[in-house]
Amino acid sequence: MGCDRNCGLIAGAVIGAVLAVFGGILMPVGDMLIEKTVKKEAVLEEGTIAFKSWVKTGTEVYRQVWIFDVQNPEEVAVNSSKIKVKQRGPYTYRVRYLAKENITQDSETHTVSFLQPNGAIFEPSLSVGTENDTFTVLNLAVAAVPHLYPSAFVQIIVNIFIKKSNSSMFQKRTLKELLWGYKDPFLSLIPYPVPTTVGVFYPYHNTADGVYKVFNGKDDISKVVIIDTHKGKKSFYAVFGAEINLKGIPVYRFILPSLAFASPLQIPDNHCFCTEKIISKNCTLYGVLDIGKCKGGKPVYISLPHFLHASPEIAEPVEGLSPNEEEHSTYLDVEPITGFTLQFAKRLQINILVKPGKSIGALKGLKQNYMVPVLWLNETGTIGDEKAEMFRNQVTGKIELLGLVEMILISVGAVMFTAFMISYCACRLKSVK
Repeated sequence: MGCDRNCGLIAGAVIGAVLAVFGGILMPVGDMLIEKTVKKEAVLEEGTIAFKSWVKTGTEVYRQVWIFDVQNPEEVAVNSSKIKVKQRGPYTYRVRYLAKENITQDSETHTVSFLQPNGAIFEPSLSVGTENDTFTVLNLAVAAVPHLYPSAFVQIIVNIFIKKSNSSMFQKRTLKELLWGYKDPFLSLIPYPVPTTVGVFYPYHNTADGVYKVFNGKDDISKVVIIDTHKGKKSFYAVFGAEINLKGIPVYRFILPSLAFASPLQIPDNHCFCTEKIISKNCTLYGVLDIGKCKGGKPVYISLPHFLHASPEIAEPVEGLSPNEEEHSTYLDVEPITGFTLQFAKRLQINILVKPGKSIGALKGLKQNYMVPVLWLNETGTIGDEKAEMFRNQVTGKIELLGLVEMILISVGAVMFTAFMISYCACRLKSVK
């Protein structure tokens, strides 16, 4: 009888130990299974979950636009006063709804190249007004003249057409005209071939962004969708911000750091975005990046909205700005197991540098340089509720379930082993006595 009991206790202890050991074995095996599945489905190639979602996103992406409506155009043009602006918006468009084109895999470099067709659909229900709303904004064509034609003689000739068209430093334009293009009256009078259509995003419709080339993750899953090359654009980087919960899915939030817009003195790699020395105070000012080379020499600069993290001198000539981190920072939320981006917000501001022009009537009253904010945009996308549930069930849920099974097996095994060993020891003590 004592032998049977001892055998039972020993068997129980063995079972407990086996469960504990099995739980310990299951953990690395389970991790290996998860890793294998993720590596398979996250690669950008025909037939994977990642590829299907990547070619044409099922998530609705919106671009919200806020226009800086100038309140005192005459005071600025005549007296070189501070520019008083009033933010109006949002005006919302649905974008990135078209499937990627010209997708080409390169097996040697493990990359995939593609074009991203552009398109925008106005969403009235998500906007404060219509595309016909009118704003007082900078005259984009006139502001560019001193940069495109630095010669005083050429400026005198160009000024004839500016005056003849009754163009001034500021103009009234509808939202649709400002964003997507309008025939400029001054440019239309120039007697030799020049582009006459002007717009912040022009040309956009029926065009494509790219060519992009990204890693497909075939050789190294950690590099999937990382940009290898992209013609004519600056690539930004992000840093880890925090771990948050997005619709029941744990994600890592990465933010665009202020150093992305740092001066070349702070970040030497930004030297190519400082193309002039006088206005930038020998490239010491920070917070804006010159993208004029990408815009045919036009004085276009990008920054964070409301000049967030910019040198105080840049925003000093402008009134009506209220930068804040929560509304104006750029971020993306990445699910750490798959590496999929489940939510993002890209927030940028478009600015035009305006210099005094003694030979240009519309600009001769200026006594200082202005970094004039034209608009800022917030391009956002968030995984939908249905897809979030599917993601939780197929990825997060299985991982959590596997982890739970592992912990239960280890815990139960450890408890059983401990309990039986205590009982066995107690029994042995009694037997000895």
